Amino acid sequence: MALDKNHVVTLKYVLHTNDENGEKVFVEETSAENALTFLYGVGMMIPKFEEEIKDLTIGDKASFEIAPGEGYGERDPQAVTQLPVDMFEGQELPPVGAVLPLSDNNGNNFQAMVLEVTPEAVTVDLNHPMAGKSLFFDVEILNARPATEEELAHGHAHGEDGHSGH
Repeated sequence: MALDKNHVVTLKYVLHTNDENGEKVFVEETSAENALTFLYGVGMMIPKFEEEIKDLTIGDKASFEIAPGEGYGERDPQAVTQLPVDMFEGQELPPVGAVLPLSDNNGNNFQAMVLEVTPEAVTVDLNHPMAGKSLFFDVEILNARPATEEELAHGHAHGEDGHSGH
């Protein structure tokens, strides 16, 4: 069965990215027991990822690269900012490398990576951790099926069999 909009797709993958020297770096891997299951064609995944797997069927394997502009975007040097230390009043200052959960005035949640901590400010990078990096995927399609009415109403897959979830 070819993948189509509103199908639930289950796949396993290996993801590599590149470091500042262009060398491939392992990021993560899923397995058949811990596969990725998602509702295809509804904007849950990077559009280029869905485009790359659209002609695959159950059992197919593929390898592809997603350039930064088609993945998580290029790094924006303007997305590095300083947070005043009084934001952390009553708690320890975060260490360099920590990921902080933040919210903007509109209630949007995002994460910031701590780059530097001084007595006056905590410098954070608001770029996505994969911004500016190519994504190298090796995928295998394990299952594909039409989504249930409940999954379509909820806007997400309820597991490989349609019954896992809430």
